Amino acid sequence: MNQPRVSIQTADFDLSAEVAALRSHDGGVGAVVSFVGTVRERSGDASISAMELEHYPGMTERAIEAMIDEAQRRFDTRAARVIHRVGPLMPLEQIVLVIVSSAHRGQAFQACEFLMDYLKTQAPFWKKEHSADGARWVDARVSDDVALKRWGIDAEGNAGRAASPR
Repeated sequence: MNQPRVSIQTADFDLSAEVAALRSHDGGVGAVVSFVGTVRERSGDASISAMELEHYPGMTERAIEAMIDEAQRRFDTRAARVIHRVGPLMPLEQIVLVIVSSAHRGQAFQACEFLMDYLKTQAPFWKKEHSADGARWVDARVSDDVALKRWGIDAEGNAGRAASPR
C-alpha cells in the first residue's frame, strides 16, 4: 500500500509503522533515517501548558511536497515521508516526523536534516504557545534561518549559489 509522502493530521503517528511502510517492498534501501520532534515543556523561561498549530490546508501539503522534491533532487534518496500534526498538542507529544530512505546512510542523514531545516523556516505553519502568562504566537528564529542558509537557501526560500552537498 503506497502512503502519501505528506500527511497533515491531528492524530498521533507510530514511528515503527511509518518506517516499515516506507521501506516495504524496496530492496534497494540500505538506510532509513528518521527525525521525531516533540512539544517542549519550556520555551525560554516559561513553562508551556499546550501548543496549537495551524496551517493552510492544501498550501501546506504542496509546500512540503516541493521540499521533498528538492531533497530528492539534491540527495540520492529512495523515498521520504513527512507527517506534521496540527491542532492542540500537549508537552512531550509528537509533533513532526521526517523519514528518508536511501541506499546509503550519508544521503539519508543529509536529506532528513535538509527537510527539517526547510520545514522549520518554509512550511506554512503557525504555532501558538500557552503558558501561565497567556498565549503567544511563536516568532521565527534566526538560528533556523542560519541552518537553512547552509543549504544555499535564504529565509524567503530562494536558492542561492551555495554548492549542493551532493
